[in-house]
Amino acid sequence: MSKISEAFARGKAFIPFITCGDPNLETTAKVVRAAVDNGADLVELGIPFSDPTAEGVVIQAANLRALQGGVTTDKIFDLVRDLRVDVKVPFVFMTYANVVYSYGAEKFFANCQRLGVDGIILPDVPFEEKGEFLSTCRKFGVDLISMIAPTSEQRIAMIAREAEGFVYVVSSLGVTGVRSEIKTDLASIVAAIRANTKIPCAIGFGISTPAQAQAMARISDGAIVGSAIIKILAAHGTNSAEFVGAYVREMKDALL
Repeated sequence: MSKISEAFARGKAFIPFITCGDPNLETTAKVVRAAVDNGADLVELGIPFSDPTAEGVVIQAANLRALQGGVTTDKIFDLVRDLRVDVKVPFVFMTYANVVYSYGAEKFFANCQRLGVDGIILPDVPFEEKGEFLSTCRKFGVDLISMIAPTSEQRIAMIAREAEGFVYVVSSLGVTGVRSEIKTDLASIVAAIRANTKIPCAIGFGISTPAQAQAMARISDGAIVGSAIIKILAAHGTNSAEFVGAYVREMKDALL
């Protein structure tokens, strides 16, 4: 069984997304630890990319800040090595195909296995093209996590049947970012997923308040939050850990 399943074993999971290296890797390490200490069940670690097509302006800006600060994939693997000294929750990378290609897929996923990264999300790789990475992921025991969006429609069952780790349900059309209201019929999407797999599913994109997180977790197995956390980092910089920790605690408490 995938280690990622542990994140969902104790009830509804809260999953924060953190862009590695924004504003620096030392702060990232503190923020990850603060998030886990305050109830995060799984952490998505974003590897910055120059053209993050799934991201809105908040996370785009975080990617730019991290890259301008000199973050590299090797430095992020060093970060994971440091975190794994004491952080035991599952880690999932979120990045783009070019990052893995340029690093070398074999080397990339071998490092994931060696250092304790349990899964990867590649939002620019369609389900039909995942074969380019799937065999290498499986060779090194890394779950290639599938995304299902409101536009997936007739493809939901097909994607769900082959899902690994957890299913990332995209709440709304468009890119990441805080939304005041989520109007998608997510209950029917989740029902279609559950009819085809026992793998847990969590909803992301647009969630920022405890009420939204509670509503999303009520119909799924967890809530994913990125932009709202990145806004805290943009506001507080190297002093962000305390504020992110408090935010994660408030969001996690809403799921209990």
